[in-house]
Amino acid sequence: INAEYGDNKKFLVRKLLKRKMIKAILIVNNHGKPRLTKFYDIAGDEAKQQEVIREIFKLLTKRGEHMCNFLEGDRQWGKDTKIIYRQYATLFFVFWVDSSESELGILDLIQVFVETLDNCFENVCELDIIFNMDKVHYILDEIVMGGMVLETDMPSILKAYNEQAEIVKSENRLQAGIDNVLTKIKKR
Repeated sequence: INAEYGDNKKFLVRKLLKRKMIKAILIVNNHGKPRLTKFYDIAGDEAKQQEVIREIFKLLTKRGEHMCNFLEGDRQWGKDTKIIYRQYATLFFVFWVDSSESELGILDLIQVFVETLDNCFENVCELDIIFNMDKVHYILDEIVMGGMVLETDMPSILKAYNEQAEIVKSENRLQAGIDNVLTKIKKR
């Protein structure tokens, strides 16, 4: 690197560190309603996010069921990006990624995510995602954080999820005990 880039080495390292492999993860139903959106690249720009979701959904619904699950980026979401998706029943699981990502690797990642959700919710459906949004986000955060893949081993993801669920149960029991004591004090 020194011979080729010289003083630009620090700039190159900073540029590589800023680059996010996964730009967004979406779960959209077959009517175009987003059920989960996690943007790593255009976080905070809600108008742009909504526009990207609409455009991606339009493209996905135009594709035949026997077409491949990859779309090359365009001016709408960037030339050096790809859309990789998989449809399960009424839900599209969509990953918007950097062009350097492996399509098959991302399809495997989608499969791990869906199988983990299936394991936690016993055949995950749209309602599970809607009514358990915090749990779905927790599972996703175990797999991907800040646009980078953290974990792909389903047993490890499930272990972390189950540990978190136990902590939540303990906190709920503790809160119920506190509420009970406060109710008794107020009655005096």
